Amino acid sequence: MRTRSHSKSPLSWSLFTLLSVILSALVQLSSAGKSASSTGDSVLVILEPEKKAEYSIFLDGLEKKGYTITLRAPKEEHPLLIEDGLPNFSHVILLASDTKSFAKDIGPQSLVQLLSLGTNLVLTLGLKQNLLTSLAPEFSLLLPPPATPLVSFFPERSDSPNVIPIDVSSQFIPNDTFSVLSSQVTGKVWFSGTPFALNPNPLLFPILHAPAESFAADMSDASGLVSDALADASEKGGEGLWAGSSLSVVAGFQTLIGGGTGHGPDAGPGEDKQTRAVWVGGSSLFSDEFAKKQVVEKVIQERGMKVVENPSGNKQAALEIAGWAFQERGVLRIDEVTHHKVNQTGPVEMYTTNDEIVYTTRISSFNPSTKKWERYSGLKDLQLEFTMLDPHVRTALLPVSGKPGTYSTTFRAPDRHGVFKFVISYQRKGFTHLHHTLSVAVVPPRHDGYPRFLSAAWPYYAGAISTSVGFLLFCAIYVAGEAKEEKKNKKE
Repeated sequence: MRTRSHSKSPLSWSLFTLLSVILSALVQLSSAGKSASSTGDSVLVILEPEKKAEYSIFLDGLEKKGYTITLRAPKEEHPLLIEDGLPNFSHVILLASDTKSFAKDIGPQSLVQLLSLGTNLVLTLGLKQNLLTSLAPEFSLLLPPPATPLVSFFPERSDSPNVIPIDVSSQFIPNDTFSVLSSQVTGKVWFSGTPFALNPNPLLFPILHAPAESFAADMSDASGLVSDALADASEKGGEGLWAGSSLSVVAGFQTLIGGGTGHGPDAGPGEDKQTRAVWVGGSSLFSDEFAKKQVVEKVIQERGMKVVENPSGNKQAALEIAGWAFQERGVLRIDEVTHHKVNQTGPVEMYTTNDEIVYTTRISSFNPSTKKWERYSGLKDLQLEFTMLDPHVRTALLPVSGKPGTYSTTFRAPDRHGVFKFVISYQRKGFTHLHHTLSVAVVPPRHDGYPRFLSAAWPYYAGAISTSVGFLLFCAIYVAGEAKEEKKNKKE
């Protein structure tokens, strides 16, 4: 008795494979854009597998925001960070801060290459030396000696001196810097790890400062008293005493790679290559332990002091720090740029000196809540330069009332002909850098473009006319004099 074979033919198998590929592509397309990031939703977390449970709150929060999390041990070789010259992930989080050795594809050069390829990074430092301690100076971070944690004995608490609550509400944020930590971070943020100083760098800015009463010191040999810790720190000289709010525990770095608008159609080659990196002094800021840890505070009441336990702000702070690194907030783009003469609407190929020019641009900001680009009129210090080698005109681009996201200005073209550029270069710490250039020619007036007479030149006109009239009178008198002499000579 024969039995039918149910094995698939090569043709049916190829069709099945093609359908599976199409279905997987459709699933990826349908899932694209679900995350709160403007650049992608794939996240690689470099972490020891046995420590995953220590960061479950943070990782679950990222998944709820639409990110796809992939875990990889520090010494594993797959999945690769970069394959065939392209990054495999939109974002990378390195939480293995205490690991000394990593796989071959995880190194300082590969991390820098990820930034140049458009991958955002979250890097956590540890007390021990590893590849990140050698990479940090390249980002203008100045680290204290190894095994030198941040220490503070105030406020008085039962925790170890190197477990410090940081009040986010007391942080000083300059007006030209984007606030990474929003008002939703209500409680104090627990921190334990290495502080660092920031060298002057326009691409680097502090996100979270160390408390004013804190300092970095080696507590391994100290007895736990304040005097002993300070003495041990001061004996090390200039590098030993790192103290005060000039230190940072979280810092952000925004690249300038690409030179375009970051996302807009006018960005040109290199768009979407502006990337971000966040440096955190300790991975414990993202841990479940600190997310659940209570902040014990003493509240003054009419009948005396009352001890109150408040939840920490680590859960929200960790998500917002990672969210800024993943380009959820503070992301801008230039959508459109137009220019024309006053009382005209159409663009022109060239302008004449002293023409009145109207320049208009439209800017959008990414909204992580709606996951859409929305018109943004919140820039109050946007400027336009009309430049040829050096700026000849620098003027403010002000928001247009009634037109969200529209900025416009009117200026007079300089009395200088040549090839000029409209230049927008907006670089503020924490925001996406906006850069847009557009070339245009400025020519002198045509021969019939000048006025017939100039009122300011009437004295010169009068001088020329009087000189001409005087010359004619002189010629007439001179000729008349010669005629009279000829007549006298004939009579004689």
